[in-house]
Order: sequence, then structure tokens, then C-alpha cells
Amino acid sequence: MKLCDLVTVETIVPRLSALERDAALNELFDALVAAKVVKKGERDILLASVLEREKKGSTGFGKGVAVPHVKHASIKKMAAAVGTSASGIDFNALDKQPVYSVFLLLSPAEKPEEHLQAMETIFKNLSQDKFRRFLRQAETAEDIWGVLDDADHQRLGT
Repeated sequence: MKLCDLVTVETIVPRLSALERDAALNELFDALVAAKVVKKGERDILLASVLEREKKGSTGFGKGVAVPHVKHASIKKMAAAVGTSASGIDFNALDKQPVYSVFLLLSPAEKPEEHLQAMETIFKNLSQDKFRRFLRQAETAEDIWGVLDDADHQRLGT
């Protein structure tokens, strides 16, 4: 599975304006609705599911990244939104540091193996310093898309 299989240019939000988790998630869901990936009527239900998941443990995993995610019956196809923040977001991260890159993953409830594959792909890339640095330096949706595409095709190096 590749990052560009999950994300579209329309679901990338460079320079999130949010300073805290819930507002950042709202911005990402707005992008998913605008891109017609999420139906407007399902937005708040999915957002509530993501927030409920966050109550069980922060998906701010450290090193400036967070991967909020949800598996839900209304989701028919894997999708993700990506947002970056220049100033950092209080995501209640495990290392207590601000988050600069957020991958919001939406997965069909009946396809847990695809969810795990997508999480593995996202984490494999986010664990690389160069990927995190390039993602953070990207200023436009097209720049971020280029970083994702480079990672998919292993053009970032190590």
C-alpha cells in the first residue's frame, strides 16, 4: 500500500491554523468533506469516533507526528487527510511535544487487515527523520503530495 493510494491533493491541508487537537481534526475533516471523500452528514459522526479513540490514548506518538484513525461502518474506502502545522499543535502527544504533521486515517470497519497495512505504511514513513523533515518543510499541498510520492517511490533516500 502506498501513501498516494490513501491521500489526494484535495485532502492535504498545508499550514493548519489550529493550535490544538480538536480544531486540527475539524480542519482535516472539512478537507475530506470538501473533497467528497466524506459525506457532510457523516462528518460529525466520524469526528466523534476519532475523538472517542483519542480518549483511549493519544495518537500523538512523538517526534512531532500524530496519526488519529478510525474504523467505521460508514467508510467504504480507505482514505486519509494530511495536515501540517508551522507552529505546532497540542495533541497531548506521548512525548509532550507539539505535533507538526497529522495523518488522519479512515478505514472501513470490515477491512481490519487494510487498516493495519495503511498504518504500517504511514508509520514506516513517519519513523524516518528525512520524511518528517521534508513533510514539515513543504509549504503547499502539491509540495506535500510530492513528498508522499517520493516516499512511495523510495526517492527520499535515508
